[in-house]
Amino acid sequence: MIPHTIHAPADDHIPTVTRVVAALIVPFLVAAFAILYLLPDETGRLFAWNIKPRMTALLMGAGYIAGAYFFVRTIFARRWHYVAVGFVPVTSFASLLMIATLLHWDRFNHGHISFITWVALYATTPCIVFALWLHNRRYDPGVPDRDDAIIPGGVRIMMAGIGALILIAGAVLFIWPALLIPFWPWDVTTVTARTLGAWFVLPGVFGVMIARDRRWSAARLALQSQFIGIALILIGALRAWDEFDRTNPLAWIFIGGMTALAVGIAMLFVQMERRRAKLTSQNER
Repeated sequence: MIPHTIHAPADDHIPTVTRVVAALIVPFLVAAFAILYLLPDETGRLFAWNIKPRMTALLMGAGYIAGAYFFVRTIFARRWHYVAVGFVPVTSFASLLMIATLLHWDRFNHGHISFITWVALYATTPCIVFALWLHNRRYDPGVPDRDDAIIPGGVRIMMAGIGALILIAGAVLFIWPALLIPFWPWDVTTVTARTLGAWFVLPGVFGVMIARDRRWSAARLALQSQFIGIALILIGALRAWDEFDRTNPLAWIFIGGMTALAVGIAMLFVQMERRRAKLTSQNER
C-alpha cells in the first residue's frame, strides 16, 4: 500500500533567506535616495550616470526610499502575505532597468563604484526576488487574518484599472520613448525616458497585484510604501517646478494625477483601518 503524501499546512511565515535578502537590499536603496533626492545636482559625480534635469533624479530618489521602507518592513513582518504583493512589481522594475542599462551602456559612468553597484544589483535582483516569490507562495494560506478587513470589489476593480493605465503608460515610455519624449512635461532623453518607464511600471504592477487579493492585510504595507513615494515625488516637483513646462497640459495631469493618487490612498487607508479596528474590537468581546 502506497502511503499518502502529507502536506504541511501553509503557516504564512517569511523564510529567513527572504529577510536576509531584504536586509541586504535596503542599504543600496537608502544610498540611492541620499544621492538622487538629497543631492540631485551631483549625480554626474556620485551616481551611475549623470541625470539631468533634477526632476528625474528626484522621482527616482522618492521611489528608492519608498522601496527601502517596503523592504525594512519585510525584514520584520510577521506573515508572508503582508509583503508578497511587492515582489513581482520589484522583479518587473529591476528587469527593465537592467535592459535599459544594456541598451544605453555608453551613457553610464563606467568604472565608478555606483555604476558597478548598479549593474551588480540589477543583474541579480530580478532573479533573486522572483525566485523568492515563487518559493514563498506555498506559505500563504490565502485566507484573511482573524481581524482582517475585506477590500470592496468596486475598490479592487478601480485599483486594477488605475494600475493597468499606469502600467501601459510605463510600458509605452519604455518601449517607444521617442513617442512620448516630445510631450513629456520636463526634459528627458531616451535613457531617462526608459528609466522613468520602469518606474511607472513598478506602481502599475503593484496596483494590479493588490487588486487580485481581497485581504486588506495583503495591501496595507504596499500602499503605505506607494504613498511615501508619491508624497516625495510631489515635494520633488515643488523643488524642481522651474523645470516643468507649465504650458504643457501633461505637467498639470502629472501633478493632478499624483495628488489624486495620494489622496485616494490616504482615504482608502483610513476607511480600511476603521473597518479593521471595528473587527478587532468585535473579536475581543
